[in-house]
Amino acid sequence: MLALTFERPMHPYEMAALLKQRHKHESIKLRYGSLYTVIDLLSAQGLIEPMETSRGGRRPERTVYTLTPAGHAHLRDWMGDLLATPAKEFSQFEAGLSLLAVLPPDEAVRLLRQRAARIDEMIGQAKAMLASVLGQPLSALAGPDEQLEAPLLSQQFPAIFLVESEYRLALLNAELAFVTDLVRRITEEGWGPVDVWRNIQATCERDYRARAARHGETTHRPDVHTVGSIEK
Repeated sequence: MLALTFERPMHPYEMAALLKQRHKHESIKLRYGSLYTVIDLLSAQGLIEPMETSRGGRRPERTVYTLTPAGHAHLRDWMGDLLATPAKEFSQFEAGLSLLAVLPPDEAVRLLRQRAARIDEMIGQAKAMLASVLGQPLSALAGPDEQLEAPLLSQQFPAIFLVESEYRLALLNAELAFVTDLVRRITEEGWGPVDVWRNIQATCERDYRARAARHGETTHRPDVHTVGSIEK
């Protein structure tokens, strides 16, 4: 919201429309239902402020917000933290890798190969999207409410507005290289060591089944939707 009001004063509906049009939900976890709550919070903190309120036809009143000097300073500080300071981000894949030993090696390899195939598809889609957007003039991708200066109308879409997509593509390529090499090491080099891994997993599986049989428990996998946010 601060970045959008830095671009120009706008009302919340326009902010939501621009976020969707620019596909920012692919890079930022957005909850459009809480947009007005965020606007009210930023306004209460003095980071944005109402500039004008208008009504068009039968539409409800729309308040246009603008960035305050305090909001500008906060935006710059926040961007400094985002860009300069690496943060620990917990990915599902990293969590899965940390628990890899609960699966037999052959099953792990099968699943990793499936992941590699899906990542390869995602890379192809990302490359096609980048090529399509970067090949269009800026005017073709501007929103209906965006006023472009005459010199910008004929320019091709600037790469700076897709840098997050380039970053996502770089991560996909790195992950594909890692997964492919991990599969190779397991299958060709016996990484793990694979015999130790197989024996540990088989022992745990056997002990689990013995415990389940003693307590009369079923050994089928539970419905993960009933387990909660933390499985097992």
